[in-house]
Amino acid sequence: MARRNPRTKKTCPKRCQRLPDMPHTSDPLPSTPRKKRRVARLLGRLRGRPLPRDVGRFCETLRIVIVSDAAPPQVNGVVRTLQQLIQNLTSLGHEVTFITPDQFTTVPMPTYPEIRLALFPGRKVARMIKEANPNAIHIATEGPLGLAARSFCIRKGIPFSTSFHTRFAEYLNARTGIPLSAGYWFLRRFHAKSTALMVATPSLQDELRQRGFGEPVIWSRGVDTELYKPRPDLADAHPRGLPRPVWLNVGRVAVEKNIDAFLELDLPGTKMVVGDGPRLEHLKKKFPDAHFAGPLFGAELAEAYAAADVFVFPSRTDTFGLVLIEAMAAGTPVAGYPVQGPGDVLAFTPEGQKAGALDDDLKSACMAALRLDRDDARAYAMNFAWDACARQFITNLALEEMPVEEEVVTPREAVATA
Repeated sequence: MARRNPRTKKTCPKRCQRLPDMPHTSDPLPSTPRKKRRVARLLGRLRGRPLPRDVGRFCETLRIVIVSDAAPPQVNGVVRTLQQLIQNLTSLGHEVTFITPDQFTTVPMPTYPEIRLALFPGRKVARMIKEANPNAIHIATEGPLGLAARSFCIRKGIPFSTSFHTRFAEYLNARTGIPLSAGYWFLRRFHAKSTALMVATPSLQDELRQRGFGEPVIWSRGVDTELYKPRPDLADAHPRGLPRPVWLNVGRVAVEKNIDAFLELDLPGTKMVVGDGPRLEHLKKKFPDAHFAGPLFGAELAEAYAAADVFVFPSRTDTFGLVLIEAMAAGTPVAGYPVQGPGDVLAFTPEGQKAGALDDDLKSACMAALRLDRDDARAYAMNFAWDACARQFITNLALEEMPVEEEVVTPREAVATA
């Protein structure tokens, strides 16, 4: 991960030039001949220039550390995104070390006991990173683990990337009243040292650019289309015996998700909520006619998506909304407000208007979505392939130069070969 300078006897981190933006395709990239890489590195050293953009190790095995304060048993889009990412990185042949709160002593988060926060994780995080000896470090969240990993990387001069998954400033403001300006000050400071701040959509990219976050890069999202798929056998009777149409919401049951706006709608049939969170008991008492299924995972969650008639997404603060793609992959049209998140998801191609409906009047959006063709929703979700998303993630990483057994090439030989 680092290289020793024989003159100074100091360890100096050495990084690769970041790879160019990836097209949204799953076609494999061509590898670069080893001799060409050796020559290019030597010429770069002689000229004092960075490595050429086509010199990388995309096709070689990488050791990647991903640090996240969000992990199972939490049920949210961040957790499912990272789980799917790790699965795809592993299938591409890379080694991934996932550092999460369950590996540490934790305490419940104030006002949100379902989220566990690591207690004094600094030394252990440093040890785990050293043991992994990674080529790249990605910090996914701004919690205690993210702060510990960031501190270690800055202290050791190791490059790292970060991602913006959650509107931390807005959530903090909604729960505690802390001004948005203070929350965004913290977030700008956290991501300032990152070589690449990854965001899911162009609109979020533009917003953060205007807020002083530099130049964020796009890392789009994908969906497991094998797990989340249509179930024609569920078209008639709902598996839970719920009167149709069934209006489904999946996610954290928290104030920032605006679930009240969904449950207050005058809609026929049944409203169903899947998930857990600090407002669950409150909403159960306030809306006794709604069906609260609690947290569901895997095949049970996929069945809930496929059995619903419309997926309702009342949040106005989500940066993306992975649940929207999961619902559409199961053939269920979606309804929401015309805001960032659902607006971005349904704008990926012009066909998005056939897969969901957005309206400032959420009930109008729900009724419009109910009339949409389920086959169109499934077809639109197929645009989001996880294999391409994983490759796009790799292009955004701050790659350290990997140790390579190379022949000794003199400057004269290098120039002659070039």
